[in-house]
Amino acid sequence: MFLSTLDDHGAAPALVKSLAFSEARLKMIAENVANATTPGYRAKQLDVSAFRTSLRRALDDRGTNLDKPLLVESGQQVRTDREGYLQVSPVEKPVENLLFHDGTNFSIEQEMADLAETGMSHALATNLLQRHYDGLRRAIRGV
Repeated sequence: MFLSTLDDHGAAPALVKSLAFSEARLKMIAENVANATTPGYRAKQLDVSAFRTSLRRALDDRGTNLDKPLLVESGQQVRTDREGYLQVSPVEKPVENLLFHDGTNFSIEQEMADLAETGMSHALATNLLQRHYDGLRRAIRGV
C-alpha cells in the first residue's frame, strides 16, 4: 500500500494517462496509414484537446485526495475503466469538404503532422515519468 501511494501522487497518474492516450493515438495513426489505399476507408481520429480538457478536469476533481481515483472521461472517445486504465475509442474523422475519388477522407500530410505531434508528446511524457521514477529510486536507495 505504501509503495502504491508513492506512485499515485504528483504528476505520475496524469503522465500515465497521457502515455496511454498517446499510445492509442499512435496505433490509430498507424491504422489510418496502413489503410491509405483501401477504397472507401474513412480515417479515424482522437480529439487531443478534449482529452487534455478532461484530464485537467479529472486532476481538479481529484485535488489532493490521493484515495480518489483519477477518472478521465471525454465523451465517447475516452473513459477510465473500473481498474483505472484508460480506454479509448477512435471515431471517424468528419469529411471536411474533401472526399477523394475512391471514397476516402485520408490525408497523408495530416497523418504525418499528427504523428509528429503525438510522438513528441509521448516522448515528453515518457521522459518526465522516467525522471519521476528515478527520483523515487534515489529516495529509496538513499542516494
